[in-house]
Amino acid sequence: MKKYKVLIDPKAKQDLSEIFIYVAANGDIVAANKLLDSIEKTFLKLEDIPERGHIPQELRQTGIKKYLEIHYKPYRIIYEIENNLIYIHCILDGRRNIQEILGERLLR
Repeated sequence: MKKYKVLIDPKAKQDLSEIFIYVAANGDIVAANKLLDSIEKTFLKLEDIPERGHIPQELRQTGIKKYLEIHYKPYRIIYEIENNLIYIHCILDGRRNIQEILGERLLR
């Protein structure tokens, strides 16, 4: 079985930082740490089965099919597979305006 390597874009790292800050400020640090651990475990599973994601609805409408997404609770993890590498581009709260964010980050 082919093993893939997961790489995280600096903007996705910033997404994680913002998620942590928001949860810590509105709950507690322990909950924020557990959430980040769970999100990380979710995207690290892509090392074994990267094709398990689906094309984000917002991108499917534009005909762009090179990005996929998986979910953890309300968070959407947007990624791309290139050879044996998986690039995590975004980790977004699904309650936000995803169309606008993807347009800014991926369709530049």
